This record gives sequence, structure tokens and C-alpha cells, in this order.
Amino acid sequence: MISIQQENINSKRKDKNFVKCVVWDLDNTLWHGVLLEDEKVTLRENIVNLIQTLDNRGILQSIASKNEPTTAIAKLKEFGLKEYFLYPQINWNSKAASLKEIARLLNISLDAIAFIDDQLFELEEVKFSLPEILCINANEIENILDMPVMNPRFITEDSRIRRLMYLSDIERQNAEKEFVGTADEFLATLQMKFTISSAQEEDLQRAEELTLRTNQLNTTGYTYSYDELNHFRCSKNHKLLIASLEDKYGCYGKIGLILIECQPQSWTIKLLLMSCRVMSRGVGTIMLNHVMSLAKSSNVRLLAEFVSNDRNRMMYISYKFAGFREVDKNGDLVIFENDLSRIQDVPGYVDFQVID
Repeated sequence: MISIQQENINSKRKDKNFVKCVVWDLDNTLWHGVLLEDEKVTLRENIVNLIQTLDNRGILQSIASKNEPTTAIAKLKEFGLKEYFLYPQINWNSKAASLKEIARLLNISLDAIAFIDDQLFELEEVKFSLPEILCINANEIENILDMPVMNPRFITEDSRIRRLMYLSDIERQNAEKEFVGTADEFLATLQMKFTISSAQEEDLQRAEELTLRTNQLNTTGYTYSYDELNHFRCSKNHKLLIASLEDKYGCYGKIGLILIECQPQSWTIKLLLMSCRVMSRGVGTIMLNHVMSLAKSSNVRLLAEFVSNDRNRMMYISYKFAGFREVDKNGDLVIFENDLSRIQDVPGYVDFQVID
């Protein structure tokens, strides 16, 4: 049996969920008045600053409003705010249904959403139906920028352009829906450029952000601070690798992170994660096979830690598909090993580069 070192596993699990998306009501929330009843509606004081500040922090925004969609969208355009809202749900459905649809379209968990509304009935309905969501009364929105869950420690370049990256994703999704052919044939049209490099000091803020924000495609859920990551970056006994992706629609940014603990006879993948936005692009397989190739060329055993939760089963499946087998288990912690006998080539439609 392999000795399992859980090294502060509990302290390394995520204990704080930052808000990834703020969802706004419209009437008497984003603006004063009721659009379909009042002759004129006016923007709430300071609302533009709130929206722009959240956007600059990398917090996405959407709308859940019971309204007539064409009229509401036209009013948002008039106010110059439409571009800030992804997948707005303007309809007569329940707010809970609209919020679930936004979470699905953004591919984020419900506990990463904050919902702002002026109606206590709507807030209570959401609290009852979707207790994971943070509900905020519109009367309190002046304080939201000071809330810890709205304040990521670092504002990275990826944060600043996050909304634009999601808009590019919408273009890709629309193109994929219209494409006639296999999934691989569609991927071949994207002209993907995938890069894995040793993390540099300027990557560490984004690396910390990735460990905090990535819940689903994350093998262990361990979180690491800037200082801890910098230690691993400089350590002879660790490899800290960061991955980035771009295609003809634009840049996905830095979307993957790998931490490997290197012993003389064996390497252990302590953390493997990637952004949900690249789930269907096959880059997880490329990342794993790259590590397998490195381990084989270094003539060491390759182990991997996996800590199950209610969200990351996809990563368990990824390990199994890549030929990893369970060799030990202690509670939620599983140790995998790969015999390195089956390493897949990089698909021909991906321009893959490794930068030391």
C-alpha cells in the first residue's frame, strides 16, 4: 500500500465561494420605476459605477426580470448598459427558473450567484427554492462593493476581460450549433493554439485565482495562496505549470494549472484544474498526456491525488479515461497511478507548444 500524505487536506479545501455572477432585477432595482407602467424610468443613483466596477473585477452580470423582453432590451441599450449583461432572462417565468437558466448557460454553480431584487416576495421565493444563491435587497446595493464575496484578492488581466471572453464563447457556441459535421471536425475549424509553460512570477495572481474559482474541473479542490505558489515555482521538488488557450474567436486566457510534487522515484499530481469554459475542447487530455510524457522521460512513477466532492466527478472520469487506476484510498482522498504505457498524441488540429 502507498502511504497517503494528506498534508492539511482540510485546510486546503475551498471554504469560501466568491460571487462569479451578479444577477439584477430591473424595475425599481436597476432603475427607478416600472417600465411597462410608468411614462419614464431613470437609472438608480451610482448604478453605472457599480456595474462597471463589478465588471472590472471580473464578476459577470446578468438579468432576471419579469418584463417584456423587447422593451426592456431597448431600454438597456438606451442607457448604454446592454453589453454588460450575459444571457439576460427577461420573461414571465419565476425568478428561480431564470436564475437556474443563467447558471446553466454560464456553466457555474448556483452558490456562485448573487441575486438583487426590490421585491421581498421574489427574494423569499429564491431563498426557498435555491438556498445556495446569495439574495440581496435592492435597498442595500450601495454596500455590495464592500462585501468580501465581491472582492477577489487580485484583479488579473483575465479578470478584466472575463466578460469579453464569455462573449467570444457565445460566438463559438453559435458557430458550433450551426456546424454540420462531427465534434472533431468542428474543433479543427477553431485553429486552437494551446500552450503549457512553467509558471512565472507574473502568472501567480492568476494561478491563485484559478485555485479559488475553479470548482468543477478540479481534481482536489486544494487552494494555494500567492506565496505558496511562489514557493512551488521556485522549489526543485515541484513543477508548477500553467496553460493558456486561444483560437480564431479570441483568447480564453490562462485556463489550466498543474502542480506536481517531484520525488526521486515518483511524481505526484497534487492539483490539476481547468476552466469550465474549455471543458469540450479536449485540453484536459492534452495536459494529462503532457505530464505523463514528462514522467516517462524522467523514468519515474506517476501518481495523482483526487479528492471527490459533489461537483468534480468529471475529473475522476478524466483520470480513468487517461489510464490511471486507483491504488489507495483514505476517506475522500484517492491515489491514482498511471503505468505510462498509453500516452496519446496531441490531436492534429491543435497547435501545441511547451515553454520551459
